[in-house]
Amino acid sequence: MLSWHKLFPPSLWLKNYNSKTLKGDFIAGITLAAYGIPVSMAYATLAGLPPEYGIYGYLIGGFFYALLGSSKQLAIGPTSAISLLIGTSIADMANGDEQRWADIASLTALVFAALAILAYLLRLSGIINFISETVLVGFKAGAALTIGLTQLPKLFGVNGGGENFLERIIVLIQQLPETNTAVLIFGIAAIAILIFGEKMAPGKPVAIIIVIISIFLITTTSLGLQGFSTVGIIPSGLPEFHFPSLRFRDIDDVFPLAMACFLLSYIESVSAARTLAQKNGYFIDPRQELLALGIANAAVALGQGYPVAGGLSQSAVNDTAGAKTPLSLVFASAAIAFCLLFLTDMLQYLPTVILAAIVLVAISGLFDLKEMKHLYRINKQEFYVAMIAL
Repeated sequence: MLSWHKLFPPSLWLKNYNSKTLKGDFIAGITLAAYGIPVSMAYATLAGLPPEYGIYGYLIGGFFYALLGSSKQLAIGPTSAISLLIGTSIADMANGDEQRWADIASLTALVFAALAILAYLLRLSGIINFISETVLVGFKAGAALTIGLTQLPKLFGVNGGGENFLERIIVLIQQLPETNTAVLIFGIAAIAILIFGEKMAPGKPVAIIIVIISIFLITTTSLGLQGFSTVGIIPSGLPEFHFPSLRFRDIDDVFPLAMACFLLSYIESVSAARTLAQKNGYFIDPRQELLALGIANAAVALGQGYPVAGGLSQSAVNDTAGAKTPLSLVFASAAIAFCLLFLTDMLQYLPTVILAAIVLVAISGLFDLKEMKHLYRINKQEFYVAMIAL
């Protein structure tokens, strides 16, 4: 019985489920969906994929994690760091072919799933204790800078370009005279509202409110004539489940990427899950998290998504909104499915500068300047390790 409860955690919390818990989970699920849709669309563009592929990650990943995860508040979906890894690593392999790009991203999630399930079977959950927090501080800061630079051209309303960090800076500076003032003001206003909203109404779906307002303004006012780029047509309906159509040898090419995504996802997920578990007075099972992440990513891969993880920002939204059990993720998936079936016509008019603003605000938490100063004061060798990772 103990093994059954560990393998299927809902068997533990369902027996004490009540109407009060249901209400909290329902509200949290709707709130999480409202937060997750614009954020996942933004992260998908960061990964070089059409926006709907990010939504599929929240829709499918959250549902399957709810069946197996040991955390009661962890929310599963695309994250900024993994999206960056996917976007920068697949570019050379896809050669500009959008369908191949999507298939490689899905294959990465499938290989990720195999690695996670193998680690579960071999009881390798202890690997999280051997990952250097110092390296992660530097990695996240470097990811924040890299991600931010990919989004700044959208904020200024220019094309951007460049193959690496320094080239992108040079190209952006060269294109600054071509800045679209209307787009820039619109983006800065969105960033200001997001930051203000996070401080004044933590855990509330401020992003979806901005999305709705921006779509309304673009479609009903003269702003639509000011050169705003929009996300374009998003396919209506739920994703079809099938294996990625790729050659078997492609697995060799994506293996290092899948391994990187797996390690990053596991570290990020367990760290967030432990934080929320400590706050809410329960314990998580790091080994069970391997199985939950593996199955969630396998399902996402078959549903045309790319690797997903448990992020602290979306999990904090879920927790603050009142989530008591993983059933909130099921409600979120149902709400997202409803949007995919009936509301995609509206989303096609969403300005890409809004997605850039959402990403820029989301990644601000990755650059932990306070922690870097702390490292510099107490151990300069550790600080240098973080800077090398950055």
